[in-house]
Amino acid sequence: MAIAEITVIPVGTGDTSVSAYVAECQKVLESQKAIKYQLTPMGTVIEGEMNVLLKTFQKLHEVPFQKGAQRVVTSIRIDDRRDKKGTMDQKINSVIHKM
Repeated sequence: MAIAEITVIPVGTGDTSVSAYVAECQKVLESQKAIKYQLTPMGTVIEGEMNVLLKTFQKLHEVPFQKGAQRVVTSIRIDDRRDKKGTMDQKINSVIHKM
């Protein structure tokens, strides 16, 4: 199981707001049954099997193009841990437990 953070940024749209693009990306995520995700103010954290995440990243990257953007910058950070199972909740709970 991998945990990743993705930020999809449409460039040159003529508008400073990106919430409509974020909403469309969230709709794509809702349709993906094999992942868990959490919207944050600066991106989206996604949890799932690596092969599923990679396909999901491609779908998310395409969203602004489908809405008319001519350029898209996508940043992805992946935490792929193989020594033990890690989840978004487990990572947060680990920090809380140490506080």
